[in-house]
Amino acid sequence: QVQLVESGGGLVQVGGSVRLSCAASGSRLSNNDVGWYRQAPGKQREWVATFTTGGTTNYLYSVKGRFTISRDNAKNTVYLQMNSLKPEDTAVYYCKTPFTLWGQGTQVTVSA
Repeated sequence: QVQLVESGGGLVQVGGSVRLSCAASGSRLSNNDVGWYRQAPGKQREWVATFTTGGTTNYLYSVKGRFTISRDNAKNTVYLQMNSLKPEDTAVYYCKTPFTLWGQGTQVTVSA
């Protein structure tokens, strides 16, 4: 059974960048659609981006052009490159496939 571990979050200034990693064990990520999600304080969890098995990417409208999701098959890892960060991007970020449970996530805090 595939297990995912998120990492790479931290404190970043407005306009800055951070790259999140989603490392998998137990199965190949390339066999599943992989999504990034986020949950801001006091808000519901929302979908951010997806990398499909066919290599297609999809993004939440508010992050399109700023975030890039990618996959490294050799490292069995999916990344979320986040640029031009805004305070409203502050959240705990999670990665998930249709067959995994929610993990611990990684906190991203964007300071003004």
